Order: sequence, then structure tokens, then C-alpha cells
Amino acid sequence: MASGPARERVTAPGEGDGVALASARGRWILTCAVLASGMAMLDGTVVNVALPTLGKDLDASISALQWVVNAYMLTLSALLLLGGALGDRIGRRRTLVIGVVWFAAASALCGLAQDAGMLIAARTLQGVGGALLTPGSLALVRSSFRTDDQARAVGAWSGLGGVAGAIGPFLGGWLIDGPGWRWIFLINVPLAALVLWAVRHVPESRDEEAARRPFDVTGACLAALFLAGISFALIGASGDTSTAATVLPGLLGLAAGAVFVVVEHRARYPMLPLELFRSRLFTAANVMTLCLYAAIGGILFMLPVQLQTTLGYDALQAGTATLPITVLMLLLSASAGDLARRLGPRLPLVVGPLVAAAGVLLMLRVRPGAAYVTEVLPAVVVLGLGMSLFVAPLTATVLASVDASRAGLASGVNNTAARIAQLLVVAGLPLAVGLSGTAYADPDALNTAFGKAAVGCAALFVLASAAAAVFVRPSPTAWHHERGNAPQCKTCLGVNAPPLEPGERG
Repeated sequence: MASGPARERVTAPGEGDGVALASARGRWILTCAVLASGMAMLDGTVVNVALPTLGKDLDASISALQWVVNAYMLTLSALLLLGGALGDRIGRRRTLVIGVVWFAAASALCGLAQDAGMLIAARTLQGVGGALLTPGSLALVRSSFRTDDQARAVGAWSGLGGVAGAIGPFLGGWLIDGPGWRWIFLINVPLAALVLWAVRHVPESRDEEAARRPFDVTGACLAALFLAGISFALIGASGDTSTAATVLPGLLGLAAGAVFVVVEHRARYPMLPLELFRSRLFTAANVMTLCLYAAIGGILFMLPVQLQTTLGYDALQAGTATLPITVLMLLLSASAGDLARRLGPRLPLVVGPLVAAAGVLLMLRVRPGAAYVTEVLPAVVVLGLGMSLFVAPLTATVLASVDASRAGLASGVNNTAARIAQLLVVAGLPLAVGLSGTAYADPDALNTAFGKAAVGCAALFVLASAAAAVFVRPSPTAWHHERGNAPQCKTCLGVNAPPLEPGERG
């Protein structure tokens, strides 16, 4: 990496101070960023409630259904870092526009698919568009708003983006029982048009130094080989694939991962600068991200299928069952981001995952004959409360652990960690809980597997909480915040920095 701080160019009124969140332009920027990232996040969860219907309509095995989910996650995860780098290089607004158009076209292909193979191929293309949308939207938020508004803007972006992911099962159920499963993809076309209309109000920004650096194509290819190899091995092991066809991709993936680390360490302009991980906070936050999003991805992959196959819900009922998560995140995530700004992120990052773990363990009561109000609803509410506590503080912590000029890269790394976690848990969870072939259609087999999955996901939440307790520093004294310190003070967030004396600013 070139030495010296990167130079940011923001072509917007109020340059230097940034845009106020409460201004009309600030609301447009936030709306555009949320809609763009929400489209990508929505398609990470909306498919889950459609899996039983897709299995019947396309005569698909559990392995094919895993690939319907993971083909999207694979290209999304592998290319997120390149997407963030492209935004820093040619402009975050421009990259966002390209991603929106690409994503809409791929979504239309998904809606027109005639068999599982066509759908998987279209989902692969869809992930490429998602890799351009996701890091670019957060980088826009980070680079456009004035310093005093950034923590709340990031909190609102995280919460509303999380709502898009959480509302996926509800929206998917409504569409599946109404116009049909194809509309869970076709709906992205009008959403994309709305984003393109709103993007007129978004200022352009980029890293001037990044424009002179080449892309790390070798690193991107190795990352894709690593993720694809591991995914093929895990999904193949839970199906009827031969041992050789399972072991060889796994070995190839592990080898590609090892070579990736070596290449990134030696490259002059790496896709993933390993020096980022010298920050204890950055490393810990991404480990927490892996655990938290693996747990979220695992339980939201299994729960809609459990509700439909074991409890006899239709698609709309299964989607509606998780609606409290959406409501809670909408109401509480921005406040959680503000709480982390004032008190430090340690408390919400320790307590939030523990609350979420309790919610997942309550799902052990979601079995044949369970009533929604007394068994399903309490579990979903507690899970939603936990997610509302940790999502925004986690994102703000990641961004605060690096220099502002590397916001696009940091957001790309963190989003990659989240997507890799979801990719691997969907690939490996059916194998871990003994679900293969068409067993997902057997209520007894699925109920047993769901119980094991719930315990495993709860353990991941607890592990994330323990990591926060160990690696994120306690909150500072009250006077420190009362004196108007920056909302992303590095001392408050746990970055290695000397203690402040009274009157100093973070």
C-alpha cells in the first residue's frame, strides 16, 4: 500500500464538513444507501421462505436448494472487497449505479428461470451486482455526512438495512402465496428504478490515491476459489456426491486460501491489506461478525422451513411469523447506535448476542403442535431484541477502528466476513445436523435437525459475546462524552490510544 493518508474528494455542498443528516439532501443520501444495500440484503433472506416451494416446483434436492442460496452468497462474498475497491477508485456513486443496473438485470433472469440449474446460474450473476451495491452504500454514508451525524447515520443505515433482510421472509411469503415465487426476484426491478431516481441527490466521492492503484485480480480469483471449494465440499458431503468429488474441491479451496494469504502479504497493492488486522479491535470485530452472522444466517435458513414442514404453516404465515424482528430493528437499531456512541460499544456487543442466544434457545419449543403466541412469538421477539442491540454498534465499531480514508475497504472486509459466515453456515449446517437428500420434507427428520441447529447457533452468539467482553474496552467516564467528543472516538471504541486528559478530545 502507498504510504501517507489517502485524499478524499467529495463533490457536494458543504465540502469538508459534510452533509447534515437532518437536511433534505441528507435524507435522500440515507434513503438511497438503505434501498441499495437493502436490495442486496433482501435477496440474502427472501429466498429462505421459498425453499419448500422451490423444492416442489423445481423438483430440487436439499443440495440444489443450498446452492440456490449459496450461489448468490458465493459471488457476493468473493467480490465484495473488489466492489469496495472499485468504488474508492472510480467513485462510490458511479459504482452504486452500475451495481443497481446489474442487480436488476440478474434478478429478472432469476424470475424467468425454468429449472434449478438456470436459477442457480442467475443467482450467481445476482451476487456480482450485490458485491457492487453493499460496500458502496455504506461508504457513501461514511463519506457524505458530517462527523457529528456519522454515528447516527451508520446506525440508521445498519438498522434499516437489517430490516430489509429481516422483512425478506414476510415479503417472500406474501409473494409466494400470491403472484408466485418468481416475484421474489422480479420485485427488484421496480426497487432498482427507485434507487436510480434517488441517486440524483447523492454526491460523488472517491479515494484519489486509489485511482492510481491496480486491481488485485489474483487475490480476487484466489478468494473465489477458496470459497467455492469449501462450499462444494460441504454441500457435496451432505448429498449423494462421491468422496472424491467432495474431498478434491475442499483441498483445492484450502490450498487457494493458503496461497491467498501469501499473495496478499507480498502484493504491493493487495485486495485485503493484512496490516488492517494489526488493529486488535478491527480483528475482534470481524471475528464477532463471523460468529453473529453465521448464527443469524443459520437460524433464518432453518426456521421458515421448520414452520412450513413441521408446523404446517403456509409461506405467508411462515414469513409473518418473523415480522417482529423487522419491527424491533426498525424501532431500536438507530437508538442502539446512539447508545454505543455515548457509552461505548462494549455493553451492547456483550449483551446483545446473549439476548439473541436466549431467543434462539427458546426456539427449541418450536415443534409439532406449538402455538404461535406462546412458543414462536416469544422466541422471535427475544431474537429481534438481541439483533437490534448489536447490529449498529458492530458496524460503527468496525468503521471507527480504521482511518476514515479506508472506510470503503473496511466496510468491504466486514461485509465480506458477514457474507462468508452466511455462505459457510448454509453450506455446512445441513451436514452438521444430519439433513440430506429430501429429508427437509420429512417433519420428524427436520424437527430433530432444527433442534440441533438452534443449539449450535446459540453457541455462536455466546462466542461472539465472549469476544466482545475480552477485546472491546469498557466504556469511558461520563465526563469524556459530556465534553462533546467525536462520535467515533477511538479511545472510546477500544483502539490502542493513550488515555485522554480532561479537556482533550477523542
